[in-house]
Amino acid sequence: MIRSLLAWLDDRTGYAGVLHEALYERVPGGARWRYVWGSTLVFTFSVQMITGFFLWTAYSPSANTAWESVYYIQNEMTFGSIVRGLHHFTAQLMIVLMAVHLVQVIIDGAYKAPREMNFWLGLVLMQIVLGLSLTGYLLPWDQKGYYATQVATKIMGNAPVIGVEAQELIQGGPKYGHHTLTRFFALHAGLLPASLVAFLGLHLYVFRRHGLTVKDKNHAPETTFWPDQVLKDGVACLAVLLLVLGLSIWKGAELSAPANPAENYAAARPEWYFLFLFRFLKFEFIEHFGLAFGSIYVPGALMAVVAAMPLVGRWAIGHKFNVAFTWVLTIGIGALTLLAFYEDGNSEPHQAAILEAHRDSARIKELAGGPDKIPVSGAVTLLREDPFTQGPRLFAKHCFGCHRYDGHDGRGRLVYESGADGKQVRGTPTAVDLGDFASPAWMRAVVMDYSNHFAPLKNAQWFKNPGEAEVLNPDDSEMADWSGDAEALNSAENAENVKALVAFLVARAAHKDNGQEAKAADPDQVERGRVLAVDGDWAGAINGTSCADCHSSIGGPFKAVGDDDADDYPNLSGYGSAAWLKSFLANPGAAQHYGEKNQMPSYAERMTAEELELLVRWLTGDYAPTAVERYDNRRVKGTAESREPAVEASEEK
Repeated sequence: MIRSLLAWLDDRTGYAGVLHEALYERVPGGARWRYVWGSTLVFTFSVQMITGFFLWTAYSPSANTAWESVYYIQNEMTFGSIVRGLHHFTAQLMIVLMAVHLVQVIIDGAYKAPREMNFWLGLVLMQIVLGLSLTGYLLPWDQKGYYATQVATKIMGNAPVIGVEAQELIQGGPKYGHHTLTRFFALHAGLLPASLVAFLGLHLYVFRRHGLTVKDKNHAPETTFWPDQVLKDGVACLAVLLLVLGLSIWKGAELSAPANPAENYAAARPEWYFLFLFRFLKFEFIEHFGLAFGSIYVPGALMAVVAAMPLVGRWAIGHKFNVAFTWVLTIGIGALTLLAFYEDGNSEPHQAAILEAHRDSARIKELAGGPDKIPVSGAVTLLREDPFTQGPRLFAKHCFGCHRYDGHDGRGRLVYESGADGKQVRGTPTAVDLGDFASPAWMRAVVMDYSNHFAPLKNAQWFKNPGEAEVLNPDDSEMADWSGDAEALNSAENAENVKALVAFLVARAAHKDNGQEAKAADPDQVERGRVLAVDGDWAGAINGTSCADCHSSIGGPFKAVGDDDADDYPNLSGYGSAAWLKSFLANPGAAQHYGEKNQMPSYAERMTAEELELLVRWLTGDYAPTAVERYDNRRVKGTAESREPAVEASEEK
């Protein structure tokens, strides 16, 4: 039955003859492992076609839905993460296999007559594969792909004569956005794969016409493609499959935060196989000659040399030149790639940007997987309205000029207060570090060590114009005098009193801990602290001194009062709470806060109400629960003698 069917099929198609010709093609010098690269490339392309089809069934090529559809594939679609991982890692492996195949062809002299045409076809295929990699990079519509691809399209705009027109054509107009995505998807899923199939077919046809060429024909007796070379090719393809499958299961394809043109993505880098060009463009002499020189002319010249190899290789000296040039180019690309990795790995700003990118990526997955899921407005809205994400950015923009957050700028970039010589360097804080604002440690420091706790305020003198209002100096305050009585405060009799007062202050601040409600305080201890704050039932020399002597409303909830009704001291009712913090940030120079002595500007005029809300909620821990690493894990410890110089402070004072 089966034989009859096969015979009928062969009679109609002639497949048996074609198959026999392919399997029993002569292999001069016998089967070799060095011949497997072409077969593995065909195999990886096949994997790309199959996995790409399944991804296509769930992908939505729209700026409003692209990231969301990839998130669905990655996290909800059956085997979606594995399919995407296979597609992602196979695409990267194709670049490696393509480079190895090219080097092998040049070393073996397989580009020489009569195989020049096939060599040039291979170069065309290489450009198509690179085009597929570039266009596919954008399709998730995440921050990483968005900004990396934007750089690539800008480089295209530097091409001579047609650069600007080509850039607009490829990105769908003068602006980078939704139409760029649709153009790239059409190229990635339509034109480029079709071109690759066509040129690959032509490449294989020409290859079969001229057969293999070997460096040493005396290596082994001549054999046929089947079975030895087929076995080697099969083992190589299986190894490739196992490798990409392992990476897909172990690591998975990365999906960073949704693309947000309003947010600068400082961690932007091209994929690793383009890093050499990225690093090459950073050389000073390249910057001197211009971006077009480094990104268009130099790579174009190098590709021209490679394309001319069949002509140069007609002579023995020419082949030696081609081989030497290939090795120099390969080593140079490898060295530039390693240099780029090394510099990024030792760059504090870049590592901070990477940390932020990873936080955003992990955070958006938490929010998207939460009870509210992804809103109709898109996943990017989740991050824009998330205090945990936006609070640090707002702090870095508006507060970092004076404050620190556990020693960094709010976004994880560490700042050091002194250099190796002990002298202050640029970026010295002029206000207190807010990393543990209103925490028990903070409140205890306010009570027990006021002058030292607020010591950074003394640095504010450097931006203060002489003759203006007096600078707020913590050493000159009555609070400093009161907390300076260390003997009384540290006495055994007052130990429980201090704990109670701190518990009361912390309870009134009512901060949350990483999105979770803080551990409930002992109500009896909190009440004792309230009574202590109002009545001042201390032991020793400070007996009879109460917080309410100066801060009359401290025992009640925070309530904004007019300048005429304010004490001559800060209103500390609900100190550290969201209500108190909003009022303070809106007008820190109000009479109910710190008056004219405070040099902090009003942020009611510098921030929108929404931004102020996000900043306050972040500072008070009022955001959805998270397991994402907090920036305060990067707090400065010890001295800064072996650290990088401080980053420049923001212009916001």
